[in-house]
Amino acid sequence: MPLFKYEALDSQGVAIKNEVEALSQKEAVSKIRNMGYFPTKVMPVGGGKKAAAAAAAGAAGAKPKRRRGAGGKVKIKMIAQFSRQLSTLQDAGLPILRSLRILEEQQKAGTFKRIIGYVADDIEGGATLSEALSRFPRCFDRLMVGMVAAGETGGVLDLILSRVADFMEKSEKLKARVKGAMIYPAVVLTAAMTMLILLMIFVIPKFESVLKEMLEGQGLPMITQIVLNVAQWIAKDFGWAILMGVPFGFIFLTRLIRRFKTGRYVLDAIKIRLPVMGQLTRKVAITRWTRTLGTLIGAGVPILDAINVTSETAGNEVYAKMLLNVQNSIRQGDTFATPLKQSKTVDLIVSNMVAVGEETGDLDKMLLKIADNYDEQVDVLVASLMHLLEPIMIVVLGGIVMVIVMSVFLPMIKIITTLNVGG
Repeated sequence: MPLFKYEALDSQGVAIKNEVEALSQKEAVSKIRNMGYFPTKVMPVGGGKKAAAAAAAGAAGAKPKRRRGAGGKVKIKMIAQFSRQLSTLQDAGLPILRSLRILEEQQKAGTFKRIIGYVADDIEGGATLSEALSRFPRCFDRLMVGMVAAGETGGVLDLILSRVADFMEKSEKLKARVKGAMIYPAVVLTAAMTMLILLMIFVIPKFESVLKEMLEGQGLPMITQIVLNVAQWIAKDFGWAILMGVPFGFIFLTRLIRRFKTGRYVLDAIKIRLPVMGQLTRKVAITRWTRTLGTLIGAGVPILDAINVTSETAGNEVYAKMLLNVQNSIRQGDTFATPLKQSKTVDLIVSNMVAVGEETGDLDKMLLKIADNYDEQVDVLVASLMHLLEPIMIVVLGGIVMVIVMSVFLPMIKIITTLNVGG
């Protein structure tokens, strides 16, 4: 049986050099890890330069080349389910490698199945789970990698994976609620605008010649003339294309601006100051960063590292900047609550609850309570917005219809009045 030389660290961090018999380099690494050591270098004995290079590439900590087809985006729902299942298998006492192979077999053919396979290969090659996950940043974000690393260090990986799944599921539910609230008004407005454009193109212009002929040189009422001018602009001057292109142009411009950090900050600052919608944006942002930070601190991640990860996943540049300012203040010996209160980006109740959490040593629990509280407020606000949007849309659309009807009937009233006077 081939012989492999290895260098490893024991649980106390003491360096160990020895030899082990194995059929392959991967088997050698697996045997070393089963002995309770962390392999740092595994080399075949007498294997020549080529074998040594191959072994070095597969040794623990060696970063593999990017695999073809492994960098695709994976749905959060699938990652949450994966975390939940892996947590269950770890709680049952299965080795991490065996657990990953089981989950790989259960997955349908596709990007995520390949990624799980590659993660398992990396672990078989001597990497830790957090190291293996970090090699696929488009699939496993820094939040998950940081929490898994903390779970490995504290020996509570099953609990941490369960928390990761809980966090992802709650975040997705929040996104779904906000998006769901926007679908109804978007569909109604789109349908109304389409009908209005068709009315302006095919119906209103036909009234122009008829009305002018009936009035026999008399001027049209101002509101009628305005509506006819708008109809002509839409039908003959490509106004319909401009009206339909404005939403797409707005989306394109917004995405272009968001490519730059300053642009993202300006847009996010505007969003949180908008009437009505700004309040919803603020509550969603606070829910997100408090839940993220509370989950990370509860998982055992150091607070400065937790704040750094949270700022990168906050989803709002205003709150990301606020968190970095808090981080700098903590480095200088300040508390969390003081710079948070001075930032004026959160309600007073948030900074007060954070202060209480610091004093009692339960900052993570207090942050999660804040997140749950704001989560409920988002639900109430979304429901209120839905009730508010319905009458607003009815009034606006009703007003447009009234203007069009008046533009048609006013000339007719003028004609009837003229005929009566003449008679």
